[in-house]
Amino acid sequence: MEFSLTPGKTALAEMLVGQSDTASSYGSGLIDVFATPAMIAFMEKTAMLSIQSELPAGYITLGTEICVTHVKATAMGKRVTCETELIEINGKKLLFKVRAFDEAGLIGEGTHRRYIVNAEEFVNRLSQA
Repeated sequence: MEFSLTPGKTALAEMLVGQSDTASSYGSGLIDVFATPAMIAFMEKTAMLSIQSELPAGYITLGTEICVTHVKATAMGKRVTCETELIEINGKKLLFKVRAFDEAGLIGEGTHRRYIVNAEEFVNRLSQA
């Protein structure tokens, strides 16, 4: 199946860091700052949503790889913005540039790969494994 995606597609999302987004809640740290796993999930979600409406009915993307650095801590209650850009398409394989910012500047950046699948076929294969 052909997909009508083109490189250069960008997306922007915002969130407020809440208690459930903190390192102490995730178990990845002991203080109430924006957790690296929460930042990664936010990056993946932003990339996923950026192209979902352009896929045919029944198709979704799955995250397959993420390579990011978390360069600065963000306190609970602060606003975080995520920017994604689709930079490469190789058949069903997609590569995104991902960056996150808080009110003071860059907090994380890297790349994220996703793969296009037919959701029903994917779930059926899992149940047969």
